[in-house]
Amino acid sequence: MGAKKLLLEKRPNIFWTSCATHTINLMLQGIGNMPRFKKVIDQAKALTIFVYGHTRTLECLRHFTEGREIIRPGVTRFASAFLTLNSILEKKDQLRKMVVHNRLDTLKDVKSKKGKDATATILSPTFWKDVKLCLSVFEPLVKVLRLVDGDVKPSMGFIYGELLKAKREIKEAYGNVQSRYNEVIAIIDKKMKGRLDSPLHLTAYLLNPYYSYGNPSIFDDATITVGFMSCVETFYHHDEDKQDQAVNTELDKFRNREGPFNKKLAKTCENFEYNPGNSYYMAVIELLLSLSLSRG
Repeated sequence: MGAKKLLLEKRPNIFWTSCATHTINLMLQGIGNMPRFKKVIDQAKALTIFVYGHTRTLECLRHFTEGREIIRPGVTRFASAFLTLNSILEKKDQLRKMVVHNRLDTLKDVKSKKGKDATATILSPTFWKDVKLCLSVFEPLVKVLRLVDGDVKPSMGFIYGELLKAKREIKEAYGNVQSRYNEVIAIIDKKMKGRLDSPLHLTAYLLNPYYSYGNPSIFDDATITVGFMSCVETFYHHDEDKQDQAVNTELDKFRNREGPFNKKLAKTCENFEYNPGNSYYMAVIELLLSLSLSRG
């Protein structure tokens, strides 16, 4: 962020974006540090440290899980926490059988305080309830994290839209009760602001047929259209005629699916699984920003 400010002083017309992977991890970190989620993450961490810290307890675990591990590494620390919690939840029945079986009870390590705490955690209904809530809040953001950290498709056109979707899913996880989800959404919005909601992100969102053709009201969203105009002004800072043409002519052609935008290949872009690295999709973006339909 500091480098951005210095660069913009000398080069006011550059496009700058924060690392999406890092920013989404900051969201997960902020949510993970909320008391309720921090408690369940710490409990799961203590459980795995105890089990994996002793040969006999680890052997016992693998016996009941049929060799499947409960620790799952991810691309970031909090992605790892999500994957491990998910793995633990998947093996809930096996873990509960393990702690009440005499095979584990005969182990000396289980009699220690850490062993008793691990057993109490597995037998606690509150722990499992909090694990489910934590997963329902983390999962939508982890999905976005996988998208931006992967190499399957360029993610710029999907970041803003998928973050909006993630926020909707998190609200649903809280039963759409504002007082319950307010703190989580506030953390996401704070980390997103100035990083993943820039004019470039908003323009990529608007020009992605998957979103704008699926929901035409996006074209009337003041936040999105202002972001688009700001992006065009920056891109064509040296040419007001091209700015006017992009905002008042070419965008309407895209919105109304006129000319090349009405072709079968263009409609393929409405599919989320379609790879936006495809030359036609990139041509769509270039057509709107370069105002040169002849290049298509």
